This record gives sequence, C-alpha cells and structure tokens, in this order.
Amino acid sequence: MSGPPLASLGRRLVSMLYEGLVVFAVLLIFFVIPQAALSGHLGHTLGPRPMLLHMLLLLLIYFVWFWLHGGQTLPMKTWKLRLTNADGSPLRPLQAVLRYLAAWPSILFFGVGILWALLDPDRQFLHDRLAGSCVRSDDHQA
Repeated sequence: MSGPPLASLGRRLVSMLYEGLVVFAVLLIFFVIPQAALSGHLGHTLGPRPMLLHMLLLLLIYFVWFWLHGGQTLPMKTWKLRLTNADGSPLRPLQAVLRYLAAWPSILFFGVGILWALLDPDRQFLHDRLAGSCVRSDDHQA
C-alpha cells in the first residue's frame, strides 16, 4: 500500500474509544434533545423505527462529512490518524458511505470486524478492507 504508513492497531482502538465519547455528545445534542422536545412540547413521539433511522442518518452525516472533509474526525485528529483510500488519496463519497454502513455489522456482531485486524496482513479492520480504505498515521503533518 502506498502513501503514509498505516496506523497501529492500538492507536486506532484508542481513537475508537474517544470517538464513542464524541458520538455520545452528538447523539445527545442532535438526537435526544430533539426527541425530548418533540415528545414534551408537541406531545408527539416517534416509533422505534423512525428513531433508529434518525440516529443512523445523524451518525452517517457526522462520519461521512468528516471523512470527506479532511479524512479526520476530532478523535482521529487528536490521535493523528487520517482515513484515506488504499493508495493514499482522499475517500470518494460512496466509499465513505460504504465504510460507514459496513462498520455497523463489523462492530455490532461481537466486534468481528475489529478482530479481523488480528488476521489481516495489513492489520486493517474488515470495514476498511471492504471499503478499500485505510487508517493511516498522520504524524508527518503539522
């Protein structure tokens, strides 16, 4: 694989933990508060499916936006990680959406897509392998 070096598994896992805190804040602000406002002030509650769709679309917008605009979320920037194509170029929009969609089963099915990195020759997560993306070390840039 060309481009900057691939990030270590440890740095990617620590970044994922930090990402969980950011996702919690995003969901609190853009999911819980609007849902509470809808049910409290308007007396309207959404069913479980529309609420799940709201959450999934919100997170899709969050991740895809940052991946396409610099290749980094805040936790990735903190841990000096950058998401790129396998050749080191920026992700394409459909590729970012594919990575997002593939990450859900990769993580939710007992973390099988994360454990995949232990067997992968490049230590890539399954969702990165499927999307043709790589998480690279961004130490070389200021």
